[in-house]
Amino acid sequence: MKSDTGRLLITGGAGFIGSNFIRYMLKVHPEYRIINLDKLTYAGNLDNLKDIEGNPNYKFMKGDVCDSSLISNLVKKADVVVNFAAESHVDRSIESPDEFIKTNVLGTNNLLKCSLDAKVKRFVQISTDECYGSIENGSFKETDSLTPNSPYSASKAAGDLIALSYWKTYGFPVVITRSTNNFGSYQYPEKLIPLFITNILEGKKVPLYGDGLNVRDWLYVEDNCEAIDLVLHEGKEGEIYNIGAKNELPNVEVTKMVLDILGKDENFIEYVTDRPGHDKRYSVDISKIKELGWSPRHDFDEALKLTVNWYKDNKWWWEKLK
Repeated sequence: MKSDTGRLLITGGAGFIGSNFIRYMLKVHPEYRIINLDKLTYAGNLDNLKDIEGNPNYKFMKGDVCDSSLISNLVKKADVVVNFAAESHVDRSIESPDEFIKTNVLGTNNLLKCSLDAKVKRFVQISTDECYGSIENGSFKETDSLTPNSPYSASKAAGDLIALSYWKTYGFPVVITRSTNNFGSYQYPEKLIPLFITNILEGKKVPLYGDGLNVRDWLYVEDNCEAIDLVLHEGKEGEIYNIGAKNELPNVEVTKMVLDILGKDENFIEYVTDRPGHDKRYSVDISKIKELGWSPRHDFDEALKLTVNWYKDNKWWWEKLK
């Protein structure tokens, strides 16, 4: 399929995972041409792609995935659409769900509708393990029911179901990836790992929800980029692929690891009131994507050290965001 996928429209490419994916694709597939469409809301940041802005195969456009006229024109120039565009912070979705519904549901549908009309060869919907909800034991498979517990995860689940309906109804070549919690460079400092790293570097305490025992599976962003690339080229149409690293750790343990790397003690931890509807544990079965030939390459401890060092070395990037 590779010869048919040389022109990519990547939405939300100025965000954390999207910008890492663009950088990865231009490195691994230097002949590909990429249009990056991003609305540049608070988490979209062109500094994330400063190092490749002069690449002749890369073009940035500011715009909204809900803009039908703009999207209709852009998808005509693409073989593949990769949809990273999303409002993605759970706390913000609890305070103000409207933008999440607009971007994650209506925006996704607009992209799908325009891509169908333009006969795009593949549509990759980037989603999240949070769609499944919390699980006490075992791991979610792609065929399990969706039981999202926040406006954010519910809006992502809705977008996924709309995408699958385009496959079922129109035979439109959709594939979906649902990854676990990503971490790495260029992540907006509101998420746990970058927030805690930057707080400690500023001499501030880190706000840990509840008892800190909520469990997440931590996936290094470069491993996720490799997985998405594989699904883009080799994934089966109409299928969902879970992406995880089997680095399941309570938030308090991750916090202690960050503190240890930075030479600080647990006095920096400040336990705060838990978020409403806080999922206790996320876990996904990754057998399906392993059958495609993918497995995470990065050891969690080493990847966390790389991430901490990146934030130490790139204060220019995050200080103005905070």
